[in-house]
Amino acid sequence: MTVDKIGELAVVRCEGRIVQSDSVYKLHEAVTSLTDARIVVLELSEVSVIGGGGFGMLVFLQRWARENNIRFLLFNPTESVSSALRRARSIGEFYIPSFEEIIALLAYANSRNAIAA
Repeated sequence: MTVDKIGELAVVRCEGRIVQSDSVYKLHEAVTSLTDARIVVLELSEVSVIGGGGFGMLVFLQRWARENNIRFLLFNPTESVSSALRRARSIGEFYIPSFEEIIALLAYANSRNAIAA
């Protein structure tokens, strides 16, 4: 798991499996430490499996983000993760932006960061 910040935008890149307490805890710590972000993007293209604990953590993080006035987005989930979200009837609860929307967010964050510097 890595975190990249561009101004008020944070991208949390996840990989592997989000199923056991250790990976779920790392995700919790990575995202909840981003209190100064206005947008948190969870990049899921390298996540092969998400389990019940992972689903629960996504729901928790979405609620935490909302309470802290942070947009929480899931980006590029693998087919297995998308399928699991659909089966759990959770996919409608999360916003999954298109590639073009992410590019626009990155461009906006870069321009805001350049102005601030």
